[in-house]
Formats: sequence, C-alpha cells, structure tokens
Amino acid sequence: MPGKTDFLENALLNHVLRGVAYTPPAALYVGLFTSDPTDAATGTEVSGGSYARQQATFSVPTTGSSSNAADLLFPVATAAWGTVTHFGIFDAATAGKLLYYGSLTPSQPITSSNQLKLPAGTVIVNED
Repeated sequence: MPGKTDFLENALLNHVLRGVAYTPPAALYVGLFTSDPTDAATGTEVSGGSYARQQATFSVPTTGSSSNAADLLFPVATAAWGTVTHFGIFDAATAGKLLYYGSLTPSQPITSSNQLKLPAGTVIVNED
C-alpha cells in the first residue's frame, strides 16, 4: 500500500484542521527508486543513464483510490539504473517534494538499453 510522506501528511493536516492553505502542485511526476523512500523521503532515487521523472495525470478517485490515467514510459536507460523497487509521486520534475510512494511489484532490474513502462492503472494511491 502506498504511503504519504511526512511533508504531505503535515500539509494536509494543517490545511484541513488549522485552515493553513495548501496549494496543490500544478503537475505531478512519477520517479523511480532503488530503495524504500519511507515517510521521511530518504530513499535512493534513480539517477544518471538518461533517467528522468515522468509527468503523470491521475484518475478521478473512487472509493478512496486513484491511479495513473495513462501509461508512463521512462527513457531508454543508457546505463544501468539498478533494481527499481519503488515509485514516488513528486510535485516537480526535478528536486521538489516527494508526496506519495509505494512498492513496485515485481521489482524491475534496469540495465543499459532497457525501458520501463508503468501501464495505466498501475501506480495506485489509496486513502483509508
């Protein structure tokens, strides 16, 4: 089950319970990790080898769940990225804040010349 980072949890609590404005990002980007990002956003994001986060749109939530509305096609790796174990949803194409994260099942070893595709509906975020 995907998790929310401490940053997003605090922003939402402040917004809902204290009236502190939270402005949602204008765009969302999915990134890949070789270790669990955790609530503290401490995982290891893939870097180098032509890696780039991919802009994503998400479906209208139903019963507390939303997922990527279209396929996410990452660039062809020009060097090994390692074994991709997690995804993260960011508020920026580079840097920015990690908002949500989750496991990639099964994990995907990415070597040079591989290209990772996350089909529509596979990056799932749940609120319970």
